[in-house]
Amino acid sequence: MARAARRYDRTARVNEVVREVLADELERISDPALGLLTITGVEVTPDLRQATVYYSALIPAAGEAEHDTAGALEAARPHLQAAIGRQVRMKYTPILVFREDPAMRTGERVDEILRRLHSEGE
Repeated sequence: MARAARRYDRTARVNEVVREVLADELERISDPALGLLTITGVEVTPDLRQATVYYSALIPAAGEAEHDTAGALEAARPHLQAAIGRQVRMKYTPILVFREDPAMRTGERVDEILRRLHSEGE
């Protein structure tokens, strides 16, 4: 009997499941520094030992809040890894590494340039 072709490769499926678990767990954590946080993507290494978690945080203009978010995520890391271990059946529970999603800053920069060009053209 032939197996049906899978829609996604294993790594892509694991990435999505880990992203969903993290997003659900972060909603349950009552840390104000994590209030307006979105998990934009997860990249798990092929050996499942590490997962890079990309996030976007809506933060005030002050740069200090950015460090608060990173620190709060690092403090929550053991809890989040344990949640993955409980909810996802994998050979290894990946070590989480948090990175701010560079696409969000790039998009904001492009918007800023376009606004400036638009206002100069008037």
